Amino acid sequence: MRRSDFDYELPPELIAQQPAVERSASRLLQVAPSGLADRQIRELPALLAPGDLLVFNDTRVIPARLFGVKPTGGRVEILVERVLESGRFLAQLGVSKKPRPGGEIRVGADRLEVLGRDGDLFELRYHGADGVLDFLERAGRLPLPPYITHAPGAQDAERYQTVFAREPGAVAAPTAGLHFDDALLAALDARGIVRATLTLHVGAGTFQPVRVENLDEHRMHAERYRIDAALCAAIGAARERGGRVVAVGTTVARALESAALAQDAEGRVAPCTAETRLFITPGFRFRVVDRLLTNFHLPQSTLMMLVCAFGGYERLMSAYRHAVAQRYRFFSYGDAMLIERDAAA
Repeated sequence: MRRSDFDYELPPELIAQQPAVERSASRLLQVAPSGLADRQIRELPALLAPGDLLVFNDTRVIPARLFGVKPTGGRVEILVERVLESGRFLAQLGVSKKPRPGGEIRVGADRLEVLGRDGDLFELRYHGADGVLDFLERAGRLPLPPYITHAPGAQDAERYQTVFAREPGAVAAPTAGLHFDDALLAALDARGIVRATLTLHVGAGTFQPVRVENLDEHRMHAERYRIDAALCAAIGAARERGGRVVAVGTTVARALESAALAQDAEGRVAPCTAETRLFITPGFRFRVVDRLLTNFHLPQSTLMMLVCAFGGYERLMSAYRHAVAQRYRFFSYGDAMLIERDAAA
């Protein structure tokens, strides 16, 4: 398949610029072999069965956008991609003339050294007594997605973060998790639905377009993930009792399927910390995830390709046309879909 196969017409006014009044007030499009159903996210407990396992991504969005100056006075916009060790981090730089290794960028009184370049990313070192995360908390701004047009405010600081965010390191939210509040989590617990977490730090590469028409030529961005023993045990227990594994978001699906693909052809997952460049397109065989809760994704994006691989290309393209016609809200602050895995996936 080609990039243009994953295009669809989206009226700009359907791109959600603000979150729903309440997290669990979003709409939910159920996508099943039997057809489509318009629902509300609050109905999720009734759409799952006791014993099912919901897997969340507990990453926490960091203030990853910085504004600095070069010694020449030129302005630099910095978007952190990933925090490394020893004061180093990878970042995208918005600047008229790219700096060379050994160059310097000042962010207020703080100094950043340019160490080198890897493709579109620059490796920088923060020279300060505190760590990079502390520096970002002090000097950075919330990195709202490029399709959200307003400057981040107090509401965004709360709502562009899941209620279960624990591990700092993401530069974009795992947006399917934004629909959950304490009341919805309590309703899931009361229904007998089990919850577990993994950590995948979402990188800014999630917003990078696919620039080639031939998908075989696309180089997927890398993301780090961690799966612990508790999650592995929860997956095993769900399988034993006949429960389904429900991934809350494409980041969870990508981490689980990456681990299974690397470790065990039959889909068993062991504790691990690893990096994934897995690019999921139609024809991929899913080994772990049975259902996927996800937001609506950008046309021609890698995430659009992933959901088409999971739910079936024709069914998902039809679902997107339905969502546009029914005026669903799209992207990070938008509505959600609950997709049942296609039998061929």
